[in-house]
Amino acid sequence: MPEQNISVMGFDFGSHWIGSAIGQTRTCTASPLQGIRVINKQPEWGVISKLIDTWQPTRLVVGLPTSMQDIPSEMTEKARRFSRQLEGRYRIKTELVDERLTTREAWQIVEQSASGRVVKQDIDCIAAVLITEHWLALNAQPKQP
Repeated sequence: MPEQNISVMGFDFGSHWIGSAIGQTRTCTASPLQGIRVINKQPEWGVISKLIDTWQPTRLVVGLPTSMQDIPSEMTEKARRFSRQLEGRYRIKTELVDERLTTREAWQIVEQSASGRVVKQDIDCIAAVLITEHWLALNAQPKQP
């Protein structure tokens, strides 16, 4: 019996913007979606709902920020809270993924390929792609044709 393709939506949580991406286990790749604004310390839940309705992910992943020495920060707790809110709101299994250095790597990717102005939410979405692909690398094997 062939394994089912699972779609995974990833988030790079931030205090002003949340990057989003969609990936799937068939190819173990992800693509950026859109930046989600955080207003008055609340994500735009309507935008997240629309993304989830459109893409129908079977798993959600949230980047967990920690220092290189594994020391949690205020953002670590905020990301954990966001993860719990996602799972409670949408009833989709949600997992945390180490996101160390993803924003730095996202900046490098954008700087190498940018032909114009770099927008912060684009960086966050590339970071969400990296987070999603990290989860996929740990949890899925690409299917052979």
